[in-house]
Amino acid sequence: APMIRTLLARISQGHRTMPYPDGEAPALPDRFPGLPAIDASRCPEGCRDCADACPTEAISFRDGKPAIDLGRCLFCPECEAACPEKAISFTPDHRLAVRSREDLTFEGAALPLAKALDGKLLSLFGRSLKLRQVSAGGCNACEADVNVLSTIGWDLGRFGIQVVASPRHADGLLITGPVTKNMELALKKTWDAVPPPKIVLAVGACAISGGPFWDRPEQLGGAASVVPVDLFIPGCPPHPLTILDGLLRLLGRLEEEGRVRAR
Repeated sequence: APMIRTLLARISQGHRTMPYPDGEAPALPDRFPGLPAIDASRCPEGCRDCADACPTEAISFRDGKPAIDLGRCLFCPECEAACPEKAISFTPDHRLAVRSREDLTFEGAALPLAKALDGKLLSLFGRSLKLRQVSAGGCNACEADVNVLSTIGWDLGRFGIQVVASPRHADGLLITGPVTKNMELALKKTWDAVPPPKIVLAVGACAISGGPFWDRPEQLGGAASVVPVDLFIPGCPPHPLTILDGLLRLLGRLEEEGRVRAR
């Protein structure tokens, strides 16, 4: 009888996992700050209000035009509030992951979204990717949003992606946090324990640049200070949808315009 009730409950509840990426992406709230939009033509000459307001000095100017380092950006968005002409605003676009740190310097053009792994790595990890998560001094926000992907609504396992307990069972590392000096040796040992070939994902502003702790001597400024990074996923913290988008692009499962490729 209890089993029958359980089966009937499951039938009545239906399929709980979201259709994305086979269907539309879930709607994000209006307050969600995604990819910035920059209209340099609206910048008053000599104005630097947005840069002065940025807590991580993520905004610089080139020939009078603003550029945002998305790897340092906290998506607060203090710059948007400070700009008198609204030359900077935040859109609901969740797609932020890139392969190169240099690609995170954003001047308003199209962001060069992450390309798939090359050749042998893609053939090895495209259908099955095991990751060891390392919290290298994080506040637990990025870690929480990574954990969300394992819940029934997202079901990361349906893509062949799993977080494993041991680096010796992993294909790579998913790193959060700015890499504090106390975590440097632990991260190195974890990296060494992963059998080659292997990859690294830097998730969140801290793991990319040090985030809000960028100017503190107790941290090393992100994962790339210790290990080579293959995918950078900005945000503070990045939305689970942003993380999933980056993972699927890295594995060649998501095309530029957002369509899913067959496994």
